[in-house]
This record gives sequence, C-alpha cells and structure tokens, in this order.
Amino acid sequence: MAVLADKAYDSNALRARIQDMGATVVIPSNRSRKIAIPHDASIYKHRNRIERCFSRLKHWRRFATRYDRRTAHFTGFVHLAAAMIWLR
Repeated sequence: MAVLADKAYDSNALRARIQDMGATVVIPSNRSRKIAIPHDASIYKHRNRIERCFSRLKHWRRFATRYDRRTAHFTGFVHLAAAMIWLR
C-alpha cells in the first residue's frame, strides 16, 4: 500500500504517521527542504489518474455536496457514479 500526495503535504510528521501505518510514502520533497527525500516517480504518476477520477466524480452534485447522511448510502452512490463514469 502506498500513500500518494503532492508537495504541499511534505512534512516529517505526516511521513512518520504514514510509515507507522505500514504504507509507503510517495511524496515529492518540497523546495524548502534542505535534504531532498527521494520518492518513487513511477508510482507517483498514478496520482494523476486519481485526481482525474475525483474531478469527474465532483461533476455529480450529490457527490460534491454529500447530500446523503448515511455512509452506506454515500458509498453506494460513489459506486454507482464510478460505474457510470467507467461506462462512458
């Protein structure tokens, strides 16, 4: 399992928390960091797909505003919307 994030989330505390969870940290180093921490660029390329997926899901008003109060209903709608996007 890997956690992908952009440079804005580059902090030692967040990196430590992710490693404590047992996941791989894939966060590029911020410019202000004196010693750059390497990241796996091939895994980081998948972040673009995730961002595009959320962008498409946000076109569904029900998803963007989270009308559903129950988690089960919201999760069901996310699955339905993802299937509708995939079928396009």
